[in-house]
Amino acid sequence: MIVVYNMRMGVKDFNKIILASASPRRKELLKGLVDSFEIVVTDVAEESRFNAPHKKVMEIAFIKANAVNIKQGELIIAADTTVYLDGVYYGKPHNEANAFAMLQKLTGRTHTVYTGVCLATIGKSCLFYEKSSVTFKKLTDCEILEYIREKQPFDKAGAYGIQDERLVKSYKGSYTNIVGLPMEKLEDALAHF
Repeated sequence: MIVVYNMRMGVKDFNKIILASASPRRKELLKGLVDSFEIVVTDVAEESRFNAPHKKVMEIAFIKANAVNIKQGELIIAADTTVYLDGVYYGKPHNEANAFAMLQKLTGRTHTVYTGVCLATIGKSCLFYEKSSVTFKKLTDCEILEYIREKQPFDKAGAYGIQDERLVKSYKGSYTNIVGLPMEKLEDALAHF
């Protein structure tokens, strides 16, 4: 039996909790809330029929959660994060040139980070999202290239991690949302799920 600890909701029991994500950052965040969970990486196309960023990330999280073979007593937690600026989505870069182009667009500007989350059990799911804003410092092309070569940004939406202070001037909203899993809203959703 897996136990989820939450000061507002007491204790809830599940046979198994599954994080449907390969993200090491989501794994570390979830460790602060759940005493034991498994990771199942789903291979789904991260495409959505929606144009609105909050709907897009929630739909992709829903698709990820439902790609897992859910059994009775299991709770699936899936998430999707995107960076959004001027009507353009910035997901994970495919290569160094793609990462460079993304960071060039973001430098010196404020963008929005959206994370959609899906909680799912057999016959029941809950979708929610969080958004935060991040302002980048003004970076030179050399600084961007140095960051790409040192930090390996290829598994991060927008090609960066909020943890790196060299890029980020400031942020507003949930820090954990920018990392990839909005823990405050996740706790609330689990309390009412």
